[in-house]
Amino acid sequence: MKMKPEHYNHIKEHMAKIADKIPAHKERIKDDPRIKDLDMRIRWDWLWGTGLSSWMSTNLYPYLNDTHIDTALKSIVKELQP
Repeated sequence: MKMKPEHYNHIKEHMAKIADKIPAHKERIKDDPRIKDLDMRIRWDWLWGTGLSSWMSTNLYPYLNDTHIDTALKSIVKELQP
């Protein structure tokens, strides 16, 4: 994984704060035919729900792309979901 550990932990901390909202969100969008990859959509919606977009622009995008970030998100989601 290319993401720095401190950035990974920062995202994980913020995602954990809103983890309780994710099951209801997933339930609302699970049957939307426009969504091709529900798990990816949930990961990214969860990330955007943290309000870290400005932080990401400043701290992540100078050295990562969306594929790198998604790899980290997969790991974070595994850690946060039972």
